Amino acid sequence: MKIGTPLSPSALKVMLLGSGELGKEVVISLQRLGVEVIAVDRYKNAPAHQVAHRSYVTDMTNKQQLEKIISLEKPHFIVPEIEAINTGYLKEIEDKQPIVVVPSVKAVQLTMNREGIRCLAAEELGIATSPYGFANNIEELKSIVKTVGFPCFIKPTMSSSGKGQSKITSVVEIEKAWNYAAEAGRVNNGKVIVEGLIDFDYEITLLTVRAKNKQGRVETFFCEPIGHRQEHGDYVESWQPQAMSKKALEKSQQIAEKVTSALGGLGLFGVELFIKEDHVWFSEVSPRPHDTGMVTMATQRQSEFELHAKAILGLPVDTEMISSGASAVIYGQHDADGITFEGIDQALTQKGVDIRLFGKPTSFKKRRMGVALAIDKNIESARNKARQAARTVKPIKN
Repeated sequence: MKIGTPLSPSALKVMLLGSGELGKEVVISLQRLGVEVIAVDRYKNAPAHQVAHRSYVTDMTNKQQLEKIISLEKPHFIVPEIEAINTGYLKEIEDKQPIVVVPSVKAVQLTMNREGIRCLAAEELGIATSPYGFANNIEELKSIVKTVGFPCFIKPTMSSSGKGQSKITSVVEIEKAWNYAAEAGRVNNGKVIVEGLIDFDYEITLLTVRAKNKQGRVETFFCEPIGHRQEHGDYVESWQPQAMSKKALEKSQQIAEKVTSALGGLGLFGVELFIKEDHVWFSEVSPRPHDTGMVTMATQRQSEFELHAKAILGLPVDTEMISSGASAVIYGQHDADGITFEGIDQALTQKGVDIRLFGKPTSFKKRRMGVALAIDKNIESARNKARQAARTVKPIKN
């Protein structure tokens, strides 16, 4: 792999489609390797816009708008970071131009839609999942819910971070859940997935990296498992490592390798799994850094963002964990533009604590605006530190 000089004819250029807080860290990691980065998003001054060499605002589902930017910039790599992208056009690019879609067009197309990845895992690869079904209208939804049973989850087939997700326990909640899925999903394609509830002890994110080894061959590497707690489908805290049996960890790694190998390409994947004793069920996979993996900025020698950047470029990776630690979300708490944060100095007085503020221009009460990170000798102490630090940082409406 040869890397040139940014902002020169020799530059190696990477374009991010989606420029949130995860994309921001990917940009920083790429720039540390001398890569020229272009960040694209649907709104101005997104977090990754603020650190990229150049930025654009566009509707990434619009082929003509996307084509215009890609033709102008001529990137060597395109890295999708969100679901709302015209993946059909990305397939055209891969077929006709010398541009690498990360990790692969197949991975992007299947994982951007819950139907594609669930069918791949359960039906093609034979991996255990929760009971599920897909509905195109209210009547189909009622029929599938009856089969899956209560309680169950109704989700848009295209969304992330819990957006549009509902847990229902009775028939009277079905229509409301259908409407919420249509309104809150990344893209309303008129279809939802119904997932049955699994009786699990805990859930993990297994960060799985497809990268080149010393011999230049593609190999699968794993980070230590990350435990996390969710509210309404969105993560509020995570920790690494999650304690689990050797057998459950081996099964988790086998499933993650099977799924990511089927998707192909190079890069980091966030594989979500349900665990009960030694039993493991596949939930979802993201072909990019995972929000629960922000904890790796404190716990690992190379964070998930550095691992993604290096894997994309065909460079060796190091998944070693150097300390146990935790992360806790800092919410906006206000619906307002340009909020201010107080208490950062007090939060940083705790040993082993760090703060990341994402720089999002607009705050919502339940929008992630930052994260507190903490390391300690044991997980419980690290979690307590991270939660305390997150509470200490106070968003103020100006």
